[in-house]
Amino acid sequence: QVRLVESGGGSVQAGGALRLSCRAYLNTFSTVCMAWFRQAPGKQREGVANIYTGTGNTYYSDSVEGRFTIAQENAKNTVYLQMNNLKPEDTAMYYCAAQYGPCPPTFEYEYSSWGQGTQVTVSS
Repeated sequence: QVRLVESGGGSVQAGGALRLSCRAYLNTFSTVCMAWFRQAPGKQREGVANIYTGTGNTYYSDSVEGRFTIAQENAKNTVYLQMNNLKPEDTAMYYCAAQYGPCPPTFEYEYSSWGQGTQVTVSS
């Protein structure tokens, strides 16, 4: 398992932006599927974006594509989620997840490691 530490959540008005960070404490950052999920109160957890650190290939949910960008910074073993044009429906606890190996083009995937989550609140 990998220790993951998220940061960067907060409160913002609709149309605003936030950047989430997820630092992974592991020896081999170059072959990991890193993902962001979110869960709003009373709703199921949903995948938001993933990135395979070996190639930089990314995958997004339809609800965030074009507004959110996932990126990696290898020197810091960190993955970012840049969230622009935020909407009230983006309000949720956001979690970082990791699993060794390439990312599949789906969020129906078993991740072995999860962070503690960071809250994002978007007001209208």
